[in-house]
Amino acid sequence: MTVLSNKRGVELDEQVPGAPAGPLEAVAGPVAAGRSLSGVRALGASVRAYVALTKPRVIELLLITTIPVMFLAERGVPRLSTVLLTLAFGTMSAGAANAINCYIDRDIDAKMRRTRRRPLARHQVTPARALIFGITLAALSTAGFLVAVNPLAAVGSLFAILFYVFVYSLLLKRRTSQNVVWGGIAGCMPVLIGWAAVTGGVAWTPFVLFGVVFLWTPPHTWTLAMRYREDYAVAEVPMLPVVATERRVVTESLVYTYATVACSLLLWPVAGMGPVYGGVAVVLGLVFLAEGHRLLKAVRAGVTGVHLRPMRFFHLSNVYLALLFTAVAVDPLLH
Repeated sequence: MTVLSNKRGVELDEQVPGAPAGPLEAVAGPVAAGRSLSGVRALGASVRAYVALTKPRVIELLLITTIPVMFLAERGVPRLSTVLLTLAFGTMSAGAANAINCYIDRDIDAKMRRTRRRPLARHQVTPARALIFGITLAALSTAGFLVAVNPLAAVGSLFAILFYVFVYSLLLKRRTSQNVVWGGIAGCMPVLIGWAAVTGGVAWTPFVLFGVVFLWTPPHTWTLAMRYREDYAVAEVPMLPVVATERRVVTESLVYTYATVACSLLLWPVAGMGPVYGGVAVVLGLVFLAEGHRLLKAVRAGVTGVHLRPMRFFHLSNVYLALLFTAVAVDPLLH
């Protein structure tokens, strides 16, 4: 190591290649490494925040209804490339709608326990960037469907985004207790998109499955809202459990549950389904209805609040839909 002197006479170390690090380098090395590690962590946190904007748990549920319909449309195993492209652009489409919804609902998300950890509520992403992110995903997903799948799938995807953003998020959510009834149309679109991706057209079969998801959505959402009623009340979102009695909510949920099961059985003759689907639909329907009647019996007996265990119905509804659509996919392979 040689020693240099600057203009003020202060000795400076000049590192000779291969020589041990001097005092400055010994300090600078760990500092640089720490900064690099901090940068990696910051990037990871940013990526996680943007992913969270897309609401991955919601997307999972939408994809559960897309893939089975593609098997049914093909009456067998659809082309892998078509499935992967539809899933990729479908994920982007749903993520776009959810990200823009986070932008619109950032004020009420900050008030609710269930949503206060979302990225905008925690200021992990700025509102402007969240909006740009959502619009970018919407454009890319629509273009992807148009170029790589077909125009009808692209139209369905764009309709779902626009409906969720403008009709549900901006028009219905804060104005009516029927928000999730009609707003649920956006969540039904993956059924039609999956069918269109395989066939390039539409038919009665996907519309029956559209009806299943449409009728399933209100009781599924209302029982979740019963658990978080205080959150919605504080945020002034007029979900049915906020503006109606528990008895009315449970009664209407049971009516929709009956309609869901009836619509699921309608698929049997309409689509020419085999005994596998028919048997699964009947058994699942009976279990689903039994849970709805349990809730009604409890509320009639004077049970209220968390003691009603509405989340039990909510979780069962997830299982019901997942298994029913699994049967939709499996039946054509065996029948």
